[in-house]
Amino acid sequence: MTVTVTVRDHLMIAHSLRGEVFGPAQRLHGATFVVDAGFRADALDEHGVVVDIGRASDEVRAVVGALSYRNLDDEPDLQGVNTTTERLCQFIGDRLADRVREGAFGEARLTGISVTLHESHIAWASYEVAL
Repeated sequence: MTVTVTVRDHLMIAHSLRGEVFGPAQRLHGATFVVDAGFRADALDEHGVVVDIGRASDEVRAVVGALSYRNLDDEPDLQGVNTTTERLCQFIGDRLADRVREGAFGEARLTGISVTLHESHIAWASYEVAL
C-alpha cells in the first residue's frame, strides 16, 4: 500500500533562460506556478495519517516562500542554473526532502516526495525523490 497526501501553494518569480532553444524566454520575464507537493508513505501512522497537513503546508510555504517574488537569476543557490520548470521542481523537491531528513516533519514515516509545478493549464512538470 502507498498513500500520498498532497498540499498546494503557488510561486511567483522572475527569471531568464539561457540558450537559443528558449527563444523569447531568454529575456527576463515573470512566471507564476501552482505548486503541488505530495508526501508518500507505505502505511498510515497510528493516527491514520501520512503527514500532518498543517505541518506539510507550512514546510512547503517556507521552501516556496524563499523563492517567491524574487529574480531567480540573482539567487546565490541558483547561480549558473537554468531555472526551467523541471529544474525548479527538482530544487523544491530536494529542499523538502532535506527538511524531512532534518526532522521538520516530526516522526512522519515518509518514503518519498513528489513536486509538480503547473506552469499553465496545459503544461506542468513533476519530480519525485525517495526518502
